[in-house]
Amino acid sequence: MNTIKVENLPELFQGVSDIFAEKKEELCEMDANMGDGDLGLTMNKGYGALPQLLRENAEEGNVGKTLMKAGMKMAGIVPSTMGTLMASGIMQGGKALNGKSEMAEEELAAFLCGFAEGIQKRGKCQLGDRTILDAVDAAAKHAADCQAAGGDCKAIINAACRGAAQGVEATKNMIPKFGKAAVFSAKAIGIADQGAVAGMYLMQGLARYFES
Repeated sequence: MNTIKVENLPELFQGVSDIFAEKKEELCEMDANMGDGDLGLTMNKGYGALPQLLRENAEEGNVGKTLMKAGMKMAGIVPSTMGTLMASGIMQGGKALNGKSEMAEEELAAFLCGFAEGIQKRGKCQLGDRTILDAVDAAAKHAADCQAAGGDCKAIINAACRGAAQGVEATKNMIPKFGKAAVFSAKAIGIADQGAVAGMYLMQGLARYFES
């Protein structure tokens, strides 16, 4: 369970697929108040397709390249702003693991850090801008700290979940700077950013793999 090989990647992301199917309507309702109202649809469509994309693009003995190829295909399925960010995160996280035959503690933390880096690069956003980055960056930092302290994969992803939840909470005091949310900035205070919530659910979805 602490070692994820190429053939395990679809199962790893199946929990993410499942949680976005469950949270689709909730995310759409949140997004309708501050954005286009399609966030839940985008996350459900993109991550719903990812397990199969990982099967179809499996590179034997290379989890990083498998993730990069699947992320590239995912970008074509959800060509929206958030879809592109999600795919960029997957690809950058995969790039950090290129050539690795398996994902263990160090690689899991590196993937999460790469995921946050990919979103920041593609979205040109910064911490405090009230975006998904505020959740996934906090998740990555907590994961890296846990890995450095000797935590196993389950502990690492649980730390990521705690970090993401803290990141979501922090967005309640931030002013949105991007997209339609910026237009509704006056009513944003006290409400969590919907993108950050999606980032938190992503971590919670990954955690499901380690629960059994």
